[in-house]
Amino acid sequence: MEYQDAIRTLNTLQTNANYLEQVKRERGDPQVQLEAMKGFLERSGLKVEDLDQLNIIHVTGTKGKGSTCAFTERILRNYGLKTGFYSSPHLVQVRERIRINGQPISKELFSKYFWQVYNRLEETKDPSHASMPAYFRFLTIMAFHVFLQEKVDLAVVEVGIGGAYDCTNIIRKPIVCGVSSLGIDHTSILGDTIEKIAWQKGGIFKPGVPAFTVPQPERPLEVLRERARESPCLLYLCPDLDAFEEDDKALQLGLAGEHQRSNATLALQLSRAWLQQQGYQGTGELKDLQPGAELLGKRTVPLAPAFRPSSSMVQGLQDTEWLGRNQVLQHGPVTWFIDGAHTTSSVQACVRWFRQAALNEEKPVDGSEVRVLLFNATGDRDTAALLKLLLPCRFDYAVFCPNFTEVSAVGNADQQNFNVTLENMLTRCLENQKKWNRLMEEKVGQDLWLSPPVQVEEVGGQLKPDPLRSPLLFVPSSERPLNSNSLVFPCISHALQWITQGRDPHFQAPATKGLHLHPVAGTGAVLLKEAAAIRVLVTGSLHLVGGVLKLLDQSLSQ
Repeated sequence: MEYQDAIRTLNTLQTNANYLEQVKRERGDPQVQLEAMKGFLERSGLKVEDLDQLNIIHVTGTKGKGSTCAFTERILRNYGLKTGFYSSPHLVQVRERIRINGQPISKELFSKYFWQVYNRLEETKDPSHASMPAYFRFLTIMAFHVFLQEKVDLAVVEVGIGGAYDCTNIIRKPIVCGVSSLGIDHTSILGDTIEKIAWQKGGIFKPGVPAFTVPQPERPLEVLRERARESPCLLYLCPDLDAFEEDDKALQLGLAGEHQRSNATLALQLSRAWLQQQGYQGTGELKDLQPGAELLGKRTVPLAPAFRPSSSMVQGLQDTEWLGRNQVLQHGPVTWFIDGAHTTSSVQACVRWFRQAALNEEKPVDGSEVRVLLFNATGDRDTAALLKLLLPCRFDYAVFCPNFTEVSAVGNADQQNFNVTLENMLTRCLENQKKWNRLMEEKVGQDLWLSPPVQVEEVGGQLKPDPLRSPLLFVPSSERPLNSNSLVFPCISHALQWITQGRDPHFQAPATKGLHLHPVAGTGAVLLKEAAAIRVLVTGSLHLVGGVLKLLDQSLSQ
């Protein structure tokens, strides 16, 4: 299979000197990063000037930048424009990262452009340029090739990590730039304070190119303002989505969650700015600003004017789809709540969404509901802090597993990751399990809830515990006490097999023996088999979410 051959070859660029390590080494001098990227681009047959033709919208941020890009792309596609969209990471297949008109490019197109770019880079190796670009750099170069060859009208480009040193920042003349919500993430690369992170994100600002951001804490917003002044460019603060809504008609968003409203308002401003710069009509009528709304304060940035969104914008917001973000899948008695949140603030938003969404689910008549957390986190994230935020969801079981769909990834090149080993990831999962158990003990007391309570039955005139029945089964989740039942599985498939107990009609588990040796797994299996409703929250990592979606929705692999 030529597509699989292309993916396996692409995966060889995942080496120990991978993109993240390159960023860490070279971050002291952004020119080193950008010059290296420029060299690879030219070896592939393009010049930096060629990218000016792509009419790019460049978006960075800590959380919400992917959703913002998805909203923006969908709005502009409604204007009859041919759109390109470059994002990361992928959930199921690598080709999701490079989209034309909202759809991942076909396997045939991926293979065609992959080999064109790869062979050019191979042919141009010499003693002074002997290396190949790492995984993310290669895909970025390939995306530029695809968009130019496919003659898109515009390209929405999501920054990989940071901004100033990100390889997408080789873009010289975007049409407009955006910064979504800022928070703490990738501290080993971007810095350990939100001010340092804001400095990195503001690195995508370009002279004379308008930029927009959403409400931020005061200090990072001040950093963004200084970066805009240095560029120099005009930076605007987006008003709340309320300002775009008519009194009697709220805007409907295709993505769930209250936090998506700030992503939507940023997308509206980016879309309108792009359309105006390109001379398009029908960009929305400006509303009258409230007195004094032009400036929020002398230390902040000017407020962008609100406007009445055009019908294309309204429809675009409503039709936006973005897999793995606040997604609900109803599979028989099992309801999957899927969200790739992996920062403190995004997990907080995920918890708010999950608690509200689970509340809206129809309650079983007998109250037999079991809640399961499926979690993993990667990189330098503070998993104890993330797990602590999840406690209010009152899970009956916490399940941890690596981001591998199967113990062996052979034959599934899209999901391979050579930058981490199964052993390393399992160690991390065991550490996460310990952190979860410690949090549970602190929450409810070590002696009371280390194991599930059991009912007793009379056997031969004596009372004996019945391990097959538990009062937890009949107590609504909102009223039951917390417990610390947790399990670790070696891959996503094994984890889903235990969680579903054959009750998800969409998940066909492979025949695997010896999965339920852990005592908790045996007890939990009975609860899961008998519960009228199983609610599962999958979160902590987009890679975990991708693996789960691959197993739950076979069409995503087609």
